[in-house]
Amino acid sequence: MKLAPLLTTFALVGFFTVWDAPLKAINPSLVQASAAEEMSVAQKLDLLTKSKGQIGSGDQLRRFFFGDLEPIGIQIGGAGHVVNLYNKANDVTFAYCSHYDVIVAIKKGKVTKFEPSEVK
Repeated sequence: MKLAPLLTTFALVGFFTVWDAPLKAINPSLVQASAAEEMSVAQKLDLLTKSKGQIGSGDQLRRFFFGDLEPIGIQIGGAGHVVNLYNKANDVTFAYCSHYDVIVAIKKGKVTKFEPSEVK
């Protein structure tokens, strides 16, 4: 029996067995993206509520609810104007400041205007 086909077989088996490990080491965001897809809506909303007011929370919002947000109002707040985005699928409204890419308020239901103290 020749050694080359045997080594090739072991190499292929090893390659397919550890396929995810190199991808996770090269690009950790692939792991985060797959974890975000596995989260429930309640978990996503809890995470957004915890990160409210922090730079980058707008990115989380877009990642979690991509294509599901519709603008329903603009109001003064944050760094100028805040856009109120409504998610019809989950009946939640987000106040989003695009200047700093932050979520400044979250409320259940369709809210066209938040209290000024909530969006400062």
